[in-house]
Amino acid sequence: MGENKRLMLAGEWYLPDDPELLADSERRVRLCAAYDAAVTAPAAERHAILTELLGTVDPSVRVRPPFRCDFGYNISIGARTFVNFGAVFLDTGTISVGSDVQIGPNVQLLTPTHELDAVRRRAGWEKALPVTIGDNVWLGGGVIVCPGVSIGANTVVGAGAVVARTLPPGVLAVGNPARVVRELT
Repeated sequence: MGENKRLMLAGEWYLPDDPELLADSERRVRLCAAYDAAVTAPAAERHAILTELLGTVDPSVRVRPPFRCDFGYNISIGARTFVNFGAVFLDTGTISVGSDVQIGPNVQLLTPTHELDAVRRRAGWEKALPVTIGDNVWLGGGVIVCPGVSIGANTVVGAGAVVARTLPPGVLAVGNPARVVRELT
């Protein structure tokens, strides 16, 4: 494993234009395109492509194309989870999605972050902070989850919310930035 990939996986600052990471990205482009093109293929064929992209995926997981990610191998999705059209999972860091999660259309789960220092940002330095979605979470359409955020089990996030801070379990959060408006029972 190359140094930049090791740094990326460790959540440290790295340069993404590394040949090994570019090859991993080309693999992702090929697999995402195959998955999107297999929209009318039998479920087993679609599942095989998704498994090659992400690793182990329970057969009960449903991901509607188009689906976009950075690498695929940093994503885990729990059983009976549904991901609607247009999802973007930028997985330079780990993305962990629990079981029984409902993800609306055009949801973005973002792990990459960039340097605030202009010189280092221009040089391309970035790192990733993990995103964790608990069991039985519902993310409404267009939700954006920022790097380093965790969303607790049984939480609902309203459509269009931007989640920039960790949310506790069992709450309803809405807005930009997302804020808790009430507990759910």
